[in-house]
Amino acid sequence: MKKWLKITAGIIILLLIAFFALRTWTKSYSPEAQEKIVKNGFSAEITYCRPSKKGRIIFGGVVPYGKVWRTGANEATVIQLGQDTDIAGFILPKGNYSLWTIPDRQEWTIIFNRETGQWGTNYNAEEDVLKVKVPASHSDEPVEMFTISFKSSGNEVQMLLSWENTTVAVPMKKAP
Repeated sequence: MKKWLKITAGIIILLLIAFFALRTWTKSYSPEAQEKIVKNGFSAEITYCRPSKKGRIIFGGVVPYGKVWRTGANEATVIQLGQDTDIAGFILPKGNYSLWTIPDRQEWTIIFNRETGQWGTNYNAEEDVLKVKVPASHSDEPVEMFTISFKSSGNEVQMLLSWENTTVAVPMKKAP
């Protein structure tokens, strides 16, 4: 019995070491980032990993059009909303959500999903809380690393998703 416990403990330790080594290795290529905004009673914070273009064709290539994308790399991107939020005219309750997208040439579907903490390829559509469509715009200045940022104007905030030659602006504001 003791021999079995030692073997099991050894396997568990090896698996934990492998897990943390893999996590460290993947984060070295797609580093973790956080972006936060607090303004006029509105607060949002997003945690995501930033993959690089590295000479590849991203949208329509590495990230296929018309398919769900984890919106970053590694673990699923998580957004924390500090209040009920109007997103493109739809109300999303205060809370934490994983952020998924379906990129397309002209518009993207932005998906807020109640399941958080999963690896970025474990998408479960049954946990979707809100889906909105927003236009995609083309820029002549390429963005090497995937970037999520916030831009505010008056009472409205835009969450900007930028990579390659594409930027998507998701309008947000404190819900009434």
